[in-house]
Amino acid sequence: MSIAIACQDLKFDNIAGIIFDKDGTLENSWTYWRLVGSERARLIDAQIPGVGEPLMMAFGILDDQLDPQGLMAVGSRIENEIAAAAYIAETGKSWHESRKMAQSAFSEVAESKYLNKIAQSVPIYDDVIETIKCLSNKGLKIGILSADSTAAVREFVVKHQLQDWIQVCLGTDGEIIKPDPRLFWQACKDLGVAPEETLMVGDADVDMTMAKTAKAAGAVEISRRQSPQLGSADTQINSLKEIQFL
Repeated sequence: MSIAIACQDLKFDNIAGIIFDKDGTLENSWTYWRLVGSERARLIDAQIPGVGEPLMMAFGILDDQLDPQGLMAVGSRIENEIAAAAYIAETGKSWHESRKMAQSAFSEVAESKYLNKIAQSVPIYDDVIETIKCLSNKGLKIGILSADSTAAVREFVVKHQLQDWIQVCLGTDGEIIKPDPRLFWQACKDLGVAPEETLMVGDADVDMTMAKTAKAAGAVEISRRQSPQLGSADTQINSLKEIQFL
């Protein structure tokens, strides 16, 4: 089944599926990831004084704000670990030791009982459930494709009881990361829809670039926090409620 979708003044015909990014698109996780990045930098700085501040900038954390296009916001854990290890290696540590130190700090933060991802710390946006339910009820197949892990995506779906409407949960667990189009193709394959009949909705340019390279039906950028900047997106919305049926 396929339908026509309108976002702002742009119309997309013959749409059978929609794939959403998670962080910043469905889940308000900005504060959480800023705290995670700050704690990772603090632990590494405790072992190598002076590396914390430049590492925070590398993560995209500046003046207690998280850059929505920065490394923490759009990068995978592996990418963030490698960036941290590179800053450690600049102090003269071997690459093996640098990777080990970064992995240790990241694991300690991940296991911290003070940084648990609970509904209060990473709330779902108000427009998500209603929109996803309506899209699914119209016969569209719905998936989530995130730079977070697949396990974290599944946890998000279960936590917010979205199982009845979300058919595919896909994260970044290996070396293939956004904006590699293979991630989008895999999500489409799992949904049982063709890329050219599938919309990508996300908040970062990597989502838009991925969709474009994968020959998706359209790339829709949602602007939750930043000023409008169309970039490579086909159109930009401020709320998921702007995804309308025709």
